[in-house]
Amino acid sequence: MVVVLSGLSALYVQAGEPAAPKAKVEKKPALVQEAYPDLASSSLTYAKLSDLPAGVVLRAPGLTISPKEVADQVAQAPQEVRSQLEKNGFFLLENLATRRLLALQAKAKGPQPQDAASDERELVQQYLGGLVANVQVSDVEVAQFYMENKEACGDATLEQVKDQLKQLVLQQKQKDLVDEHIRTLGQRIPVEVSATWAKEQSILAKDNLVDKARFSGKPSLVDFGSTGCRPCEMLAPILETLKDKYAGKLNVLFVHVGQEQILAARYGIQTIPVQFFYDKDGKEVFRHVGFWPQAEIEKKLAEMGVK
Repeated sequence: MVVVLSGLSALYVQAGEPAAPKAKVEKKPALVQEAYPDLASSSLTYAKLSDLPAGVVLRAPGLTISPKEVADQVAQAPQEVRSQLEKNGFFLLENLATRRLLALQAKAKGPQPQDAASDERELVQQYLGGLVANVQVSDVEVAQFYMENKEACGDATLEQVKDQLKQLVLQQKQKDLVDEHIRTLGQRIPVEVSATWAKEQSILAKDNLVDKARFSGKPSLVDFGSTGCRPCEMLAPILETLKDKYAGKLNVLFVHVGQEQILAARYGIQTIPVQFFYDKDGKEVFRHVGFWPQAEIEKKLAEMGVK
C-alpha cells in the first residue's frame, strides 16, 4: 500500500538546508517462532530472543532458568532417552518453563485457598482445571464428531455411543483450550530466551530422521506409530509400497514412538498412527489420525503435486 501525503509542507525542503537525519528505528527482538518455526511448540512460541547474562537461558518476571537446570533434567531422565534429550535441550526448557510460568499465573490470580496444595504441579492442575471448568459440548458437535469418525464406531448408532463421544469431544475441547492458553503465554508474560543458546539448540534439534527428511528438498510422508498397534500394522505394507512407487520423489518414513519418545513428544503425538504430509520446503500440508487406505493417501499426495 502506498500512502501519499497531501500538502506542500510534507514535501518541501528549503534549498541549501540538509535533510534531517532519519531517526534510528530500534529493531525489536525476534520471537522464537519467527527465527526457528519448528523449535517451540508451547509456552516459548512467543518468547523473545535476547542477549541474556551468562548462566541464564530464560528470563521472565519472577523467573530465571539456568543451563544447569536444563542439564539436570537430562541427568535425571531414564538412560534410554538421555541421548535423545541431549539433542533436545529446548524441549526440556520449554517443559520446565511451562510449569513455572503457569504457576506464576496461578499465584497472580490472587491469594490461594488455605487448603490449596503447595506443590507446584498441583497448583498448575488446579489453575488449568479452573480454565476449562465452563467448557461445554453441544449435540451438534457430538453428531459432527460421529459422522467424521463413523468407521471407528463400527455398527454403533449415534444414540448408542453418544455419551462416550460427548466425553471425547469435551476432553478434546478442553485440551485445545489449554494448549492455546499455554502457546500464547508469551503474549501475556514478557519471556526472554538466550539467543545464542537457542541457536545452538535449533541445530541440535534438527539432528533426527524426520527433520532431515523434511528439509531434504523433497516432499515427505511421515507416519508415527508402533508395533502391536493394529492400524499401524495395516499401514506398514502400504508405506513400503509407497516408498517404492515414489522413490526419488517422496520421503516415506515410519517413526516408532516407543523408540523415539522425545521426537514423538516434540511432534505432539498422543494417538497412533498419525500421518504427517510435508511439502518440499518442509511445511506441514496435512495430517491424518488413524489408518488410511492407500488410495486416500495417494489422493492427498496428488493434491500436493506428487505423482
